Amino acid sequence: MAQTVMVVEDEYKLRELLRNYLERDGLQVFSTGSGAEAVSHASDQTLDLVILDLGLPDVPGEEVAREIKAGTDTPILVLTARSDEQDRIAGLEMGADDYVTKPFSPRELVLRVHAILRRGRRSEEPSGSAPTSFGAGLVVIDEDCHRVEVRGRAVELTPTEWGLLLTLARVPGRVYSRYELINRVRGYEFEGYERTVDSHIKNLRRKIEEDSSDPRIVETVLSAGYRLGVSRDR
Repeated sequence: MAQTVMVVEDEYKLRELLRNYLERDGLQVFSTGSGAEAVSHASDQTLDLVILDLGLPDVPGEEVAREIKAGTDTPILVLTARSDEQDRIAGLEMGADDYVTKPFSPRELVLRVHAILRRGRRSEEPSGSAPTSFGAGLVVIDEDCHRVEVRGRAVELTPTEWGLLLTLARVPGRVYSRYELINRVRGYEFEGYERTVDSHIKNLRRKIEEDSSDPRIVETVLSAGYRLGVSRDR
């Protein structure tokens, strides 16, 4: 069954260009230039990915992203004309899984779309393994069910957050650099953007740490990267 992507872009020519490229790659596409329509469609439909322009005329793209994330765990790839690093980080901190600055290559965008969709598919494929517990049951990861429990409570993660936690959990205590994490999680080169992993880690910590300002599960190793701070239970 074809996966479904929603393109939210107010420039008609660009919207149709993206539709053509995505449909040519076997994806089902719904497109709109309205933020309000995007929010309504996202709540009524099962979507695999949203491509969202931040510069919409009716509703700010940031608000559209927050509304979508409040009701679903659908991944979001943000489009924007703003290339400043702080703008990229702000986009990621509002829950986006990836960030593309205009102008861009449609082929590169399609590759990024498929990379996000592959991460989602991998998370749904049975691994044949039992749930793994860490920190005397503090964190439980069930790869087969794509489920994370922290302190006995289920936590909803984006595909990128799930990928980061899963990578760190492969070898608890091992330090992963930002570049290594972003490439392992995304599955393609992401040159110049490895610092954006900090934004995803920040979002992840908000969901799993008791005190995100004093993280005990996902620890920072200064000048090196990140590690899982809890051991695997035996």
